[in-house]
Amino acid sequence: MTRDVGRDGPHITIPVVIRDELGLHARPAARLAQAAQGFESEILLYGGQGVADAKSILDILSLAAGFGSRLTLECRGEDAQEAAEALRLLFESPLIQGQT
Repeated sequence: MTRDVGRDGPHITIPVVIRDELGLHARPAARLAQAAQGFESEILLYGGQGVADAKSILDILSLAAGFGSRLTLECRGEDAQEAAEALRLLFESPLIQGQT
């Protein structure tokens, strides 16, 4: 995790790995988007297919993040620290990691 403070507030980046054999499919993408929408910060996911607004299920799905994909979660704004921690925990949860 890296942390920086810019004029937009804190800026946090965290590497995450998709461990679900089905990848980041509709159900976990919806849960991720719903969780991200609870924060004021701008929240982005960077992956091999580009960048996605983590508050948008369609953007998340457009990354086509399969099993083993390495993504970078970026949170920018006043509640970036809280958002980064909550979403990191979500990426480690059974629903995102395929143990549902």
